[in-house]
Amino acid sequence: MSDSTGKHLETEQKYDAAADFTVPDLSGLDGRVKPAGRHRYYLSATYFDTDELDLIKNKLTLRRRVGGPDEGWHLKLPVRTDTRQEVRVPLGDGDPGAVPAELAAQVADAIAGRPLRPVAIVDTERTVVTLTGQAGEPLAEVADDLVTATRLDQTGAEPMRWREIEVEIVGDSDDAPRVLEAVGRALREAGAARSSSASKLGRVLGTG
Repeated sequence: MSDSTGKHLETEQKYDAAADFTVPDLSGLDGRVKPAGRHRYYLSATYFDTDELDLIKNKLTLRRRVGGPDEGWHLKLPVRTDTRQEVRVPLGDGDPGAVPAELAAQVADAIAGRPLRPVAIVDTERTVVTLTGQAGEPLAEVADDLVTATRLDQTGAEPMRWREIEVEIVGDSDDAPRVLEAVGRALREAGAARSSSASKLGRVLGTG
């Protein structure tokens, strides 16, 4: 999912899936799409917010993630339905509990001087398949996620476990939005359902 720095528009849809769900064969989807490669990643993300959860109340998420091709600090800002702008900063060699100044500055109005601290850890075993067009251009990524998440703002909170499928547009092909819808339709027909949570963090915190 691209590199670990800069700003990126992220358009994705999430689907809830049962433990025994089988991702359908996406070969030939939309008459032209083919899967190209399968990769497995182990991701561990620490999410930051205030004690009052000011960020998530403002539809902002801030995390430090290790693992995968885009590891680093990620700040996600709302744009429109299913689309967010993601600002990425490298992990660096500093204190892993210290939010980078450039990201802290972007959420300063939302947190109104209140300190940011870890509120959840989300570990994900992710299997990703890239869908390409006829010319080999990447159109979308389908990520099958096994998630274990723990709240840090509640003493003794039990880990939550679930499975979800993320479908994300990659590249800038005009075909990508149509492929996003076609993949979603195939997943729903196979038994998955659109997630009621906008993010993994929203799910573990119970904020939607």
